Amino acid sequence: MAFRNILFDLDGTLTDPKEGIFNSILYALREMQLDAPEEDQLLSFIGPPLFDSFKHHFSLTDEAADEAVELYRVYFPEKGMYENRVYEGIPELLNQLKTTGKKVYLATSKPKVYATEILRHFGLLRFFDGISGPELDGTRNHKAEVIEFLIQVYGIVPEESLMVGDRLHDMQGAATHNIKAVGVTYGYGSSEELRENGAWKMAGSVEELEKLLLEN
Repeated sequence: MAFRNILFDLDGTLTDPKEGIFNSILYALREMQLDAPEEDQLLSFIGPPLFDSFKHHFSLTDEAADEAVELYRVYFPEKGMYENRVYEGIPELLNQLKTTGKKVYLATSKPKVYATEILRHFGLLRFFDGISGPELDGTRNHKAEVIEFLIQVYGIVPEESLMVGDRLHDMQGAATHNIKAVGVTYGYGSSEELRENGAWKMAGSVEELEKLLLEN
């Protein structure tokens, strides 16, 4: 069957946010007088909710993790969100999907206000029929909740929808709502991570992703 609705993750799927996320994390850690981790640990922050990552990687209390997130958000909206780049071929892919009549949605773990500004900044906002992400107060903090918002507000039918993302949270969140998921390996999750968490199909490049989406 043809999928009418395509739900995209943002970080590691549409854009490479590495520089801005790293700089925002390092700013927060400096302010809290915590040692900077190795790059592998920093990379693991790309995708999951920030609160969860700070708490897990630095064994922080809920209160301290909240403080780290707030400090991250001092740097990120000022500089970090613009220290970012769109993956080559993404604007053309989104345009093709719209031309063929697909509905395109954003389902991100990044706060909706930041995600919207990033799409606007890079000229991608015009391609999207709806955006879902957490509020700054933590509402809809996990991917399943983000997707549920799209189902409720925009009336998308899970069986007619496809989730595209690069991390296990995208695969798991889609599965919660019986939505098939495509794992992209050009982002920050491994093929093993994606397969083990239920990826329906895989794409190793934007070109492969475009072919898969247009054929389905």
